[in-house]
Amino acid sequence: MNDLTMMHEQQEPLPTVTQEKKTDCVTTELPLIDVVKRDIQSTVASHPKQTTKNMMNDYPFWRDLYDVTAEEFLDDRWQAQHAVKNVKELQKVVGDRTSPDFFADVAAGIKRSPMSMRITPYTLSLIDWGAVYDDPLRIQFIPVASRLLPDHPKLGFDSLHEQIDSPIPGLTHRYPNKVLFLTLNTCPVYCRFCTRSYDVGPVTEISDKAELGVDPDRWRENFDYIASHPEIVDIVISGGDTYQLRPEQIKLIGMTLLDIPTIKRIRFATKGPAVMPQKILSDSSPWLNALTGVVDYGRTMEKEVALHTHVNHPNEITWITEQAMKQLYKRGIVCRNQSVLLRGVNDTNTVMNALVKKLGDLHVDPYYVYVHDLVKGVEDLRTTLQTALDIEKNVRGTTAGFLTPTFVMDAPGGGGKRDAHSFEYYDRMTGVSVYTSPVKPGRFFIYFDPIHLLPEEGQSLWADQSQHQIIIDKVITIARNSMTAPSTF
Repeated sequence: MNDLTMMHEQQEPLPTVTQEKKTDCVTTELPLIDVVKRDIQSTVASHPKQTTKNMMNDYPFWRDLYDVTAEEFLDDRWQAQHAVKNVKELQKVVGDRTSPDFFADVAAGIKRSPMSMRITPYTLSLIDWGAVYDDPLRIQFIPVASRLLPDHPKLGFDSLHEQIDSPIPGLTHRYPNKVLFLTLNTCPVYCRFCTRSYDVGPVTEISDKAELGVDPDRWRENFDYIASHPEIVDIVISGGDTYQLRPEQIKLIGMTLLDIPTIKRIRFATKGPAVMPQKILSDSSPWLNALTGVVDYGRTMEKEVALHTHVNHPNEITWITEQAMKQLYKRGIVCRNQSVLLRGVNDTNTVMNALVKKLGDLHVDPYYVYVHDLVKGVEDLRTTLQTALDIEKNVRGTTAGFLTPTFVMDAPGGGGKRDAHSFEYYDRMTGVSVYTSPVKPGRFFIYFDPIHLLPEEGQSLWADQSQHQIIIDKVITIARNSMTAPSTF
């Protein structure tokens, strides 16, 4: 523990939950985690094995895959230790619940994936292994070669130019008053579609990594850069995933940044609550108490500290998630969600509306839905821009405005986030959309729809390599002309 860590006292755990012990008519103090475990044990004894999982009660749904006690399954350390990292481990857990051909398909898929495999037992337990190819969680975390598609010819690693916009390693400074601080390069699970496949996770057969791991010296250099640029007031702390940071590292990073006078807001980004909610289920959780300490410290300074999480489908939300998110809410921690629009996962009005409703019920603001970035190796997951526009049109007005997500395009080439509908021009036949951005004025930023979802004429044009630059030049010319044309109003 270094001097920066010692600057701030450790956060005291919150009070335990009072429960009545009816046998003695005496009130006793039980931690929340023990209350949950006690209720589960009685549920296990009274419920027969079910074929249909009810995700919003306390039924032990994991029993389909894992013959373990509630105490074990609700332990985040057990979850981390039993995460599946390869096909052999996956087959050992799943067994004959799906076809042997599936595992061969996965093995071939991993060889063509930019991301390594790592999946928690919690997430594996939520997959429908009887219909595994179409399951929305399988689609996100387990690649299968039979569903992979050729990359768009304009795809590339780091399509958002986060490295190009980094004045020093691990710090992206694109917006005038905000920076992205990449603290580490590991996650509790690895998403197939990770936009930071250039850095996150172990090296794969098709991708090297930037290796921005935990490095206190690099962090200190980042702190110094932020402190020397008074225009920076907003920090996104990400990675990798901040769930992987130790409690003392959460406090070190959070409180060091809050102590910089010009900083007004910081946000910790994590997919943890969606894939390992057990880590924040307990009143005595060291990670949760560390985060709470940073939040409370910021509040005394009138500075906002928020948690940004990442849920993509309603099936990721269980009664365990509900209990965990209540912990955040009771501690006054602002929580927002950022989803990615994924083909076969959440690209319908029905699923997106259900996701938004469930997030709202958990006191989580459905902040953003990202149009899928131009990431290599996951063309099967991308949708057209038009899909995003259609779903946003449907979602907007079906719930309260503050619970309505903004659908955004993170403009390729470092243009930053733009409202999906704010394009200068969108050619739906060739699938090319053109954006401009105030962070880099005078430039055009181009997004490309998946070729296999285009009309036949558009697919034919992209099949001819000599047409590629012609397609791009044409849409840029139209966009430029539309921007300079006199208004008709």
